[in-house]
Amino acid sequence: MPASPRILAFAGSARRESLNRKLLAVAIKAVEAAGGVVTLLDLNDHALPLYHGDLEAAGGLPPNAVKLIELVQTHAGLLVASPEYNANITPLLKNTIDWITRAEENPFIGKVAAVVAASPGALGGARSLQHARHLLLHLGCHVVPAQSMLPHAGEAFAENGGLISPRSQKSVDALAKQLVELTRRLA
Repeated sequence: MPASPRILAFAGSARRESLNRKLLAVAIKAVEAAGGVVTLLDLNDHALPLYHGDLEAAGGLPPNAVKLIELVQTHAGLLVASPEYNANITPLLKNTIDWITRAEENPFIGKVAAVVAASPGALGGARSLQHARHLLLHLGCHVVPAQSMLPHAGEAFAENGGLISPRSQKSVDALAKQLVELTRRLA
């Protein structure tokens, strides 16, 4: 079997009890079961100012942006949980991506990416998931075809943090398998 691909996982939510962070934890287990090696990134540990070109021109890249760029560069794949705010990705996720793209060379090019989304509503974060997928494609990522959305996420988790619905778990497992397999093939 080829080497285990390194996957960088993060959620576009800073909330401790975020439904998307909970779904990300489930997806991380699925990626590891599929043979990936996951690094979990908490964006709370890498705070960044709101991207502003004048700020960058005056002081260069913030140290946390440099760290995030290095993390993306040293991982072959990305696992992103994309919460939905007003039918779009969160400002935290967009700002993080904006700072990372300020590297000398775009570190997203050629990475394999998978996106999950959870929402307390009936759509399961479908709109943010599509926006995140589109953005990652635009930046040069190979986005896996599988999608995993979790509607009514407030009632979707068991006490142990796992998913109650076997169908939802199957969706996460399929996404994880595609992420690991495509990352291996492209490595």
